Amino acid sequence: MISPPPFVARCSSPPGTKNARRLTLKRAGVSFSAIALDGAFEGYASLFGIADQARDVVMPGAFRESLGKRGANGIKMLWQHDPAMPIGVWESISEDARGLHVVGRLDLAVGKARELHALMRSGAVDGLSIGFKTELSRRDPKSGNRRLEKIDLWEISLVTFPMLPQARVSAVKSAEVDAGEIRLVKALRRAERALR
Repeated sequence: MISPPPFVARCSSPPGTKNARRLTLKRAGVSFSAIALDGAFEGYASLFGIADQARDVVMPGAFRESLGKRGANGIKMLWQHDPAMPIGVWESISEDARGLHVVGRLDLAVGKARELHALMRSGAVDGLSIGFKTELSRRDPKSGNRRLEKIDLWEISLVTFPMLPQARVSAVKSAEVDAGEIRLVKALRRAERALR
């Protein structure tokens, strides 16, 4: 399988900002633990201490100030970083020992969100990507990796190709789970554990 090229985009100011600012879009993999029939899902938008394909390493605490300032309601949920494609809302965004844990809900009244819901349930879409402005970073002289210590988080997008391959969709659930789905979920969890 051919891996997609690393993706880090820089774009102009987010809508509503007075001064021009650079926004970094970082496709970090996600580990969805579930996606329900009503569009609810959860997972990790970023993992701490792991270098992504652009050699950036998000450090624990990097999101703390931004989340305190904006909260989950101030972070947009988009499709492929397109500001014209909001697809739902984040109900909870928090840091834990592993990374940036998110709980969101697709707005199934939106056509694109209904399509994504089906693609997520089938496993065809399984990535998240963060859009942020770097506030504080340091280059590690030994590895050359950039350690992101303070991040101003603007949005989290569902994406096709994540930047951080280690985090992926791990399970899909619904209110009406059959035996085949249960076997699939168990197999996916065993495969995820084997890759760690």
